[in-house]
Amino acid sequence: MRARGALTACARGFAVSWLALVSITLSVLTILSISFITLGIGVFTTPPLIRAVRAHANHRRLLAAAWSGVRIQLPYRPLPDDRRSGVTGQVELCTFLLKDPATWRDLLWLQVDMTAGYAIALLAFVFMPYGLEGFVLAAGVWQPIVDAGGTYWYAFLPIDSLGTALLAVPVGVGFIALGSVLSPVLLRGHFLLARSFLDPTPHMALEQRVRRLTETRHDAVDTSAAELRRIERDLHDGAQARLVAMGMSLGTVEALIEKDPAKARELLAAARTNSAEALAELRDLVRGIHPPVLAERGLGDAVRALALRMAVPVEVDVDLTGRPDEPVESAAYFAVSEVLTNAAKHAGASRMWLDIHHQDGMLRITVTDDGRGGAEITPDGGLSGVERRLGTFDGVLAVSSPTGGPTMVTMEIPCALSAHGAAR
Repeated sequence: MRARGALTACARGFAVSWLALVSITLSVLTILSISFITLGIGVFTTPPLIRAVRAHANHRRLLAAAWSGVRIQLPYRPLPDDRRSGVTGQVELCTFLLKDPATWRDLLWLQVDMTAGYAIALLAFVFMPYGLEGFVLAAGVWQPIVDAGGTYWYAFLPIDSLGTALLAVPVGVGFIALGSVLSPVLLRGHFLLARSFLDPTPHMALEQRVRRLTETRHDAVDTSAAELRRIERDLHDGAQARLVAMGMSLGTVEALIEKDPAKARELLAAARTNSAEALAELRDLVRGIHPPVLAERGLGDAVRALALRMAVPVEVDVDLTGRPDEPVESAAYFAVSEVLTNAAKHAGASRMWLDIHHQDGMLRITVTDDGRGGAEITPDGGLSGVERRLGTFDGVLAVSSPTGGPTMVTMEIPCALSAHGAAR
């Protein structure tokens, strides 16, 4: 298993080393383009080149995560939505990209990637092939080489006879053993070097967080206003209307109780029905604001009760050693409710799975269904609303839904669990 990992790291080091050619090309073209801005040409060539640099850097981020488990965050500022068209808009875009500190860090990374990064990636590759060369020399290749030019140096070993050629075998074994240890380490070192330039600085990370908190604050205000309007509408159109009708019926009963007792009893029965329906609507409304089972029993029991009401069977697995803060718990509950409801309505699923657990200071929720797939986050869709709800608590939403299924929706909310009220 270790040998396979070393061979894989060797091959990946070789592949990454060739990407230095892309870094060289992009570096030269981008620097020339920026220098041509004063001539007017660079205004049009710089934005697409910066996008290419970012795509190249993002590709390295993907390789770092997939090949060495090195996570490199995105530091880029979001592009403005209100850019003008034409030459003016192009100038604004070019100016915005050049003012982004991440652009200059990317350019600096290109210089490092084509030099130190290339050397480290190449070192991750060379040990094993160089070790194999010792076997090739011992197999007889040494003879024509020596006949053509005298002594051939293999590392520190001069090859000038069969005896010294055979000594190349243990030397080669040493290089292969060294490569099996160093190749994965060097490959990871390459990606760690890239992270030191491509990861956001503390100042950039703080700027991103402030921007995100500003956006989520607006979303939270909008969501609260929309929720208040919904409650008012439901009260006005539902329970309030029924209570008004019941009051009118009781007034009529007072007038008819002596003149027409039969009609009065009929109206009393209707009033009783209206009161029961109004009470049921009020209970539903209260449950929609904050379900009693959530307040009394916690998130685990609340989602189990929710799963029982779904038209599609839901398998629930909850592993929590405590309870999150009430706002986080409520947000998680309604996020789960929205995702399950969307899956039941639109996915065509025959079964769903819900997993909730807490690890490393993060509440992680996964909803999976065996439906048709194709789910995505759209600006006006239900998943977008879930994303905004989670964003209020610095949470994230990820959707994996290939055509044909299955669909997996993953939600993460940073939080701590209290020591009491565990939901198992």
